[in-house]
Amino acid sequence: MASIKQFQVTFDCAEPERVARFWCEVLGYVVPPPPEGLASWDDFNRSLPPEQQGAAFACVDPSGVGPRLFFQRVPEGKVVKNRLHLDVRVGTGLVGEERLAALEAECARLVPLGAVRGRLLLADGVNESCLGMQDIEGNEFCLD
Repeated sequence: MASIKQFQVTFDCAEPERVARFWCEVLGYVVPPPPEGLASWDDFNRSLPPEQQGAAFACVDPSGVGPRLFFQRVPEGKVVKNRLHLDVRVGTGLVGEERLAALEAECARLVPLGAVRGRLLLADGVNESCLGMQDIEGNEFCLD
C-alpha cells in the first residue's frame, strides 16, 4: 500500500484570487509561476473561455514544506460553520501572557488584511489559549 506524501487544501469561495492572496499574506505563501509559455496568470486567465476565467487560483509554500492551497469559485456562499479549518501556529511553545501577546500581535497584523477577530479561548489546563478568526470570505481559522 502506498503512503500519501503530499496533499492540497482546497477552499470553496466566491473570489479565488482575492482569497488566495489573503492566505499568501497570512502564511508567507507565494503564487507559483504561470504555465510554461505564458508571461503571467492574467495571460493564462485570458486564454480560458469566459465562464472559466477567474474560477481558480493557487498558492504554495516557498519552502516546499507546507501543502499547496487551491481556491475554487463556487456559486453558493458560506452558510454554516466549517467542518475543517486551518490552525495558524503562531504561539507554538509559548504559554500564558507570552502566548496571548503572540496571538494578539498576529491578529493585529491580519485584521487590516480583511480578517475578522473571533472569540479568544483561554487556556483551560488541557488546551493552550487560541484565538478564533475568519478570513475575508468568512472561513474560520484559529491563531494557535
